[in-house]
Order: sequence, then C-alpha cells, then structure tokens
Amino acid sequence: MDLVIPDKTHDESRQGEALMLEPKDGKNNGRKLYIESYGCAMNFSDSEIVASILSDKGFETTGDYSNADVIFINTCSIRENAEQRVRNRLKEFTVAKVKNPGLVVGVLGCMAERLKSKFLEEEKLVDVVVGPDAYRDLPGLIDKVDDGQKAVNVLLSREETYADINPVRLNSNGINAFVSIMRGCDNMCSFCVVPFTRGRERSREPQSIVKECTDLFNQGYREVTLLGQNVDSYKWQAEGGGQKSEVGSQESEVDGVVVNFANLLEMVALIHPDLRVRFSTSHPKDITDEVLYTIAKYENICNYIHLPVQSGNSRILELMNRTYDREWYINRVDAIRRIIPGCAISTDVITGFCTETDEEHQDTLSMMDYVQYDFAYMFMYSERPGTLAAKRYADDIPEAVKSSRLKEVVAKQQQYSYLRLQQQIGKVQKVLIEGFSKKSDKDYCGRNDHNAMVVFPVGENYKPGQYVNVLVERTTTATLIGTVIE
Repeated sequence: MDLVIPDKTHDESRQGEALMLEPKDGKNNGRKLYIESYGCAMNFSDSEIVASILSDKGFETTGDYSNADVIFINTCSIRENAEQRVRNRLKEFTVAKVKNPGLVVGVLGCMAERLKSKFLEEEKLVDVVVGPDAYRDLPGLIDKVDDGQKAVNVLLSREETYADINPVRLNSNGINAFVSIMRGCDNMCSFCVVPFTRGRERSREPQSIVKECTDLFNQGYREVTLLGQNVDSYKWQAEGGGQKSEVGSQESEVDGVVVNFANLLEMVALIHPDLRVRFSTSHPKDITDEVLYTIAKYENICNYIHLPVQSGNSRILELMNRTYDREWYINRVDAIRRIIPGCAISTDVITGFCTETDEEHQDTLSMMDYVQYDFAYMFMYSERPGTLAAKRYADDIPEAVKSSRLKEVVAKQQQYSYLRLQQQIGKVQKVLIEGFSKKSDKDYCGRNDHNAMVVFPVGENYKPGQYVNVLVERTTTATLIGTVIE
C-alpha cells in the first residue's frame, strides 16, 4: 500500500487544479472541465488521463471551478480526514450548482467506488460517480447527465491500463512528470482499501511506457516518476514474440519474454542520460537485489527508495498482513546500504494499530534508530470500512495513545531528517532546476538525487530544466541551501 507522502509525488492534502489546454482534436464544444485531485500520485496521474479523454471530445480545462461546466473531484480513501475534506468540497460545488443549474459535478477514483450510493442517493452531492477503471466511459456518462439521469460506472477491470492514452499534463512545470506503469494491487494489507477500490494488479506493456517517457524527454521533460501501488511486482509478458522495441540507442527484445521491474528501470534509464528516473512505491517483500544493482548501475536512476515499514514489530506486521517481518525488512535495508551506499530511504509509519502495546511501539522507534530515514510519512491508525482490519480486529487503541505515540515518531523523524540534511553540508549536489523558490524569485530550487529540496541563487547561465552542481553550504530543517559551482 502506498500511504500519502507530503512532497511533490504524494500528499494527502494536495489539490490539483487543471490548467487551460486546447482540445487535442482542435474542436471546442464550448464546455470547460475542472479537475481537483486528492491523495497519492496515482490520483494525479489519473486526472491527467481523464483530461486527455475529455480533451478528445472538445473539452477545455480550467483552473477556476466557477467557470466550469463540468467539475470532477478525484478522491482518496486512505484516510478518514481526506474523505471529509472531499465532502466539504462537494458542498461548495453544490452551492455553485445553484448559480449554474447545468453544472455537472462528479466524483472519480477510490471514494467513488467505495461510497457511490452515499454520494448519489443519501447525500445527493453529485451527478456522476466513476471508478478508476471506467474513465473511458466518461463522455457517455456526461451525456446521460445532460439527459437528466444520474450516471455511475464503478466496475473494476482486470485489463485496463490506459496504455494508449497520452495524458494531458495538468499543473505541469514542463520538467517533472508522472508515468503510470501498472494499476491495482494484489497485496491485502489489512488496513488498506486500495485492493477493493483499484482492483487487481496489472502491468502496462513496457513499449508504451518507454514511448511515453521518450516523448516526454523530447518535449523537454527531464524527470519521470514511474508509478504503481507496488512497482517491484511489475511483470509483463507479451503474447507471441519476435518484435523489437527501440530503447535509447539500443534494441531490446521485449515480446515473448518476461519484463520485470529491474528490466523496465533499465529500459527507461537508457532513453537518455539526462532523463532522471524516480519510482514509487516499493514493497519490502518484493524489492530485489536485481533492482538495487540496476539503480547502482545507472547514474540517472535516483538513489532514493520509498520503503514503507508501517511498524517495526513483527506481530503487528503480521496483523497488518504485510507479509514480511522485522528481520526481513532490516535485511532489505542492509542490502540497500550495501549495494547503493548513501542511498536515501523514506518510509511510512502507522501508530496505534489494533492491539499495539507500548513495547511494540518501541520496536517501531528502534527501527527508526536503525535505519535513520531521510523522510517519513506518519499517521495514526484510521479504521477504513470494508478493510480486513475493520472486519477482524477492534480499533482498541485510545486516540490519546495513538496521538502520543505519533508525536514520539514525529519527533524522532525530525531528528533524523535534519541529521541527513546536515550530512550533505560541504558536498556538491547535482540538482535539476524546477523553478523559482517559493520564497523568492531571486533563488531557484530543485531536487537532488536523494529527493531533498535544494535552494540556490538565480544565475544568468542556467534555467529550469537544466542540471547544475550546487555546493551545499547550510541547511534548514527541510531544505539544503548552497551556491552553483562550475
């Protein structure tokens, strides 16, 4: 499961507003589309697929919902507070509907699949409810609403990957892009709704992924993040064989043989040395030494791995159905440290899972001491209806205890995050310039190989989309600060 990460690839609190873009076919049906996204990077990637499908039908996107004819909110069911924020937002859209009776309001994504009847019948907040595998049906569903009907399609698919859809890049800086490599999840973590809302795992064919990444590079993008609920379980095998796929300057025999995640990483890395490659999320049970050696082999594959631990205690991990124990996780961390020295590691932590004792909580803290994570994304356990944990276990840890444990975890992580940044002082970092710093147009910002933000003065000889070498001179609690050197 991929919990929400508050950075440029994951953030439960993020909301995306679509930009104005021309329809692909050059036609304009006079209608404007507004999409707002919440949750993980997969949701933001899905919104770009939706924008593409509707752009083909003549819709333009807008960043102002008051100007929209169709409003979609792409939702997340990971946390209860995320669902509440979506409900509050839908009520705002309902007010807008009073002023514009023809306005179509729809819910996409994970909440759509899980709460379809509530949205349509009980709360009457929306006209359209569409699950993650039914986005191709959106034009027809909008037509139904135009005819005075409510429209629903939340059917899950075993085949849909949207491999042939060229996503419309929303809110893009023209430098970083998400590329979905697979959909769904076969892991049945007891706390997680994703297998129920996104269906079974299926991998996208590698040729389409390489083509999308190549096209992005040719358009000026310099970083791609390969997305999947569990990228390490990526596996694709074509029917038949004999075809060859151009990858960078090489030909790769991909049809008729199994392509795993290590193979795919290499294929994308070979597109061009200046195309930086990231990925999210890895699962501790599946990440292999082959993947680690591939990362170590190519300079343009970032030395950064998000490896969710959730708990440092083996009994709790078993209750969570994570399918690894404390020793296995430590083995994978040791392998990362051995094969990719200096690799940054981030994680997810849940405090107060069902029946967790104080001693078991201490195991999580000791795991943090062992790994010394660069980043961590930390939450109190929130029971989600329909999950295995909700059916099997009592949510029996008092909220005050959950909160107290979370505070301990946060305090410890702040210590290690700052330590990791301090270790970069005096070192030269290769940084991809993303744009101006949030605080000043006299400074640029960009991320280094370890996914840390670096801020440095603007110069005449470089601009966004270029790589620069930055000597780190100091750090805040969250940002490296330095100067470009030749």
